[in-house]
Amino acid sequence: MGEIWRGFVEACRLIARLDPYVVKITLFTLYVCALATAAGMVVGIPLGTWLALHRFRGRKLLVTLVNAGMGLPPVVVGLFVYLILRRRGPLGFLNWLYTPKAIFLAEMVLAMPLIAGITMAALQNADPRLRLQARSLGAGTWGSALTLLRENRLSLVAAVIAGFGGIISEVGAAMMVGGNLLLHGEPYTRTLTTATVLEVSQGNSVRAIALGIILMGITLILVWVMTLVQQGTASAHPLRAARDLLTGKRGVVRE
Repeated sequence: MGEIWRGFVEACRLIARLDPYVVKITLFTLYVCALATAAGMVVGIPLGTWLALHRFRGRKLLVTLVNAGMGLPPVVVGLFVYLILRRRGPLGFLNWLYTPKAIFLAEMVLAMPLIAGITMAALQNADPRLRLQARSLGAGTWGSALTLLRENRLSLVAAVIAGFGGIISEVGAAMMVGGNLLLHGEPYTRTLTTATVLEVSQGNSVRAIALGIILMGITLILVWVMTLVQQGTASAHPLRAARDLLTGKRGVVRE
């Protein structure tokens, strides 16, 4: 127990003096995960909105795929991306394998279903009168969808945070397609998770603990923000009820 405590204290000192290795890995991880989350948001929010508001042939299959994607093992995604990016794969000419671009692609594939699935669930559970009100005021298909998205923006924030949290904590995909490499002595494709695994395997427990503390700190911040979002959503319900009552008195279309 004393050895663990000493390792924890030394790790905190390592963080306090801004060890260059630890700082560079942390910044690289945040950079790649932020880009992957943004790309997943660009694809996932429109996809989740489309699945929530439209009925068409094959919709159940797409919904099933999105729901399955929310629980995809990262190592399976890593294998899939590896097979596509390897030299003999369909995208091998890009030479992305074992580069930050490969990690970005794998993590975007992991984040997108999470964002799409939470967006779809939020819009399906939204008050249908909001869209009817928008339609009655002259909004078209896209206008009414944007109104619904704006009214459920807190749920969308939660979806994006969940996507970011899902990829910053994964290790299998980043390890498989990134290779956990150094370039000229600098972290090249090392993330917080893959670097932690490597440091443990090399017996450098102090640096591993430091990386783990940073990862836990980021996770706690994400949980705190999600809690604030959830509390904000809960507190918005009475206001929405009051608004619906007022708009109902003014003769807006209601079910």
